[in-house]
Amino acid sequence: MQDLVMPALASIGLAAIGGYLLGSIPFGVILTRAAGAGDVRNIGSGNIGATNVLRTGRKDLAVATLVLDAGKGAVAFLVARWLLGSDVAAAIAGGAAFLGHLFPAWLGFKGGKGVATFFGLLLAACWPLGLLAALIWLVVAFTARISSLAALTAAALTPVLAILPLSLPGMPVAPPILLMTVVMAVAIYITHRENIGRLLKGAEPRIGAKKA
Repeated sequence: MQDLVMPALASIGLAAIGGYLLGSIPFGVILTRAAGAGDVRNIGSGNIGATNVLRTGRKDLAVATLVLDAGKGAVAFLVARWLLGSDVAAAIAGGAAFLGHLFPAWLGFKGGKGVATFFGLLLAACWPLGLLAALIWLVVAFTARISSLAALTAAALTPVLAILPLSLPGMPVAPPILLMTVVMAVAIYITHRENIGRLLKGAEPRIGAKKA
């Protein structure tokens, strides 16, 4: 029995480490520096995600950051599932990539807020769930014109959608993936705590609004 358990644990451990290292690549910092746009951590909110990269005035860099941040979570999940053939290993690798983005060791554990990686992981783990979450984001963003509120709403509703029998492929999702969505939702609320404070005060900036 031990001969079977130890290799399995080792594989899961490697999946977690590999996922974290992939997720902790700070594409926002790398791209802005390489393009001569400065260090994104010294701009705007200081966040390394696509939203703050956009504040450099480079839409191309913001789009590239968005795609790469989403992609690293998806790649970690899909590679682990392909190599190990397990939703448990895939969820651990994907979750580790998500946490790596939030807490990258080489940036003093100060990373992004995880929204792009959240959506990338959802699309890789269960694309119908990812599309539903993206639809929620779009509806809230279009009606309320507040990006953080859209992200928080999508994060909160995703675990609920994950357990509903919606007659869609992969729905409801496997328990390891459901747990991954819960962990990500909690983490997104933690990383958005300042946004939540501004939302409660009615001071959160709206999409497209000009600064006074």
